[in-house]
Amino acid sequence: MIREVEVVVIGAGQAGLSAAYFLRRHFEPETEFAVLDHAPHAGGAWQFRWPTLTFETVNGVYRLPGMAVPEPEPTTPVSGVISSYFADYEREFDLRVQRPVSVGSVRPLPDKRLEVVTDRGTWITRALINATGTWERPFWPRYAGQETFAGRQLHTAQYRGPEEFAGRRVAVIGGGISGIQHLLEIDPVAASTHWITRREPQWRSGDFNPDRGREVVAMVEERVRRGLRPQSVISVTGVPLTSEIRAARAAGVLDRLPMFDSITPEGLSWDDGTFIPVDTILWATGFRAALDHLAPLKLRGSGGGIVMDGTRAAADARVHLVGYGPSASTIGANRAGRAAVSEIREFLGVRPGAARAGARD
Repeated sequence: MIREVEVVVIGAGQAGLSAAYFLRRHFEPETEFAVLDHAPHAGGAWQFRWPTLTFETVNGVYRLPGMAVPEPEPTTPVSGVISSYFADYEREFDLRVQRPVSVGSVRPLPDKRLEVVTDRGTWITRALINATGTWERPFWPRYAGQETFAGRQLHTAQYRGPEEFAGRRVAVIGGGISGIQHLLEIDPVAASTHWITRREPQWRSGDFNPDRGREVVAMVEERVRRGLRPQSVISVTGVPLTSEIRAARAAGVLDRLPMFDSITPEGLSWDDGTFIPVDTILWATGFRAALDHLAPLKLRGSGGGIVMDGTRAAADARVHLVGYGPSASTIGANRAGRAAVSEIREFLGVRPGAARAGARD
């Protein structure tokens, strides 16, 4: 089946739903834009988060435009609440997300439109908003001897809580917030834990104020404007020194080790002769942007990233990326969704003031 629309949105997480909200204000339902989502249910990446990630421990939840975020008890798991919030949002604003739909490729057509090929048919569109995020592309570093390891290796994407690590000798790899949260949960039940990072952690005391936030966004924007791969947020912002993290540092739980040089069947080895026996390696090494389906458009530059002009791919004015680079945060995703729709309206020649009645920012 082939369907023709004005705009296709790929992904229905925070960035995709924000973009869909602003599209709803300016386009008629069904016939003029489509939202395609690979996930089985509403909730974006939140629906896959581990049960012990609660509102007390999450790094932040930001409302979608036009609807407040629920405020449950701090000990409530985030995944279920935010999934329900996203589902309510889709119904409230009649966003008609189609799922599960897996996009295989986006290809240019001779008539200057784009062909979005999926496992549920093909969409032909004049403009594209890509909001696929990173959850489906966990990053697994490679080290000598890794394939010989006799224990278990898993990634943050597979983490379901500390219980399965009881009595195990665990190495947590990664200096981000997720790795630290995993370590704090696992340490009380494990036989031993070790924290290993590529760089010395950058601890941050004090509030993360708006001025610092703007500095961080500017630094990430500069990278994507040059076509470099976006940096992880934590590498720019630093790790906040909460009371829990201060206590863990004082107790020695967050005594960091430098990266090992190789992996043996029984554990981790350094070239200076240091060896640590472990039976579980948890890679909290982050994610990469899920953009393989855009490869036929040849958007990537020599720096390995996509040169960006705001939310627009510099190599193709039809394509916008939201939730990528400086908008890879819940706050930034909302702003990017609005900016992308504003630029697409201009690109498609949609009249100013054509907003649908009743919509609110």
